[in-house]
Amino acid sequence: MRLFHVSEDENIVVFHPRVPKRKDLNQKEGLVWAIDERRLPNFLTPRNCPRVTYYAGADTSSEDRKKYFSSTAESHVIVIENKWFEAMKNTALYLYEFDPEGFELQDEIAGYYIAKTTQVPIGKNRIDDLFAELFLRGVEVRIVDNLWDIYERVRKSTLNWSMCRMGFAQEKK
Repeated sequence: MRLFHVSEDENIVVFHPRVPKRKDLNQKEGLVWAIDERRLPNFLTPRNCPRVTYYAGADTSSEDRKKYFSSTAESHVIVIENKWFEAMKNTALYLYEFDPEGFELQDEIAGYYIAKTTQVPIGKNRIDDLFAELFLRGVEVRIVDNLWDIYERVRKSTLNWSMCRMGFAQEKK
């Protein structure tokens, strides 16, 4: 298993545990977050880019597979708003890889792993073309005017999904 942290910052040498901002997590315990390679595409966007991401899981119905994927070749979709297209073209990201030792699974569907101790990356790679990287990973990228319609539909589906940075999405229509 490979674990990563994605950042626009190219100069991170050490990852210190930070108290999570999410209210559903312990606010007294610092964590280092990592993402597994399967769900890594969910984070191959500029940091504040709102996005709806989903993939077919073990419980995904054949109806939802047909409805939400344009091809049987893809098993992962990322939907962004068109106003983020230029930022996607012009943002470089850095993939910091961690030794998985010391991390524990926090959320299986999201692919989140956490460590409670300081972590030093074992590698770093720069990605200059986010679209090319997503295509290389077999991800279907959709660009829409507004995310809220797909957001509502995917949440009610049998897909495994993640909605990121929706506070930066355009207002509902």
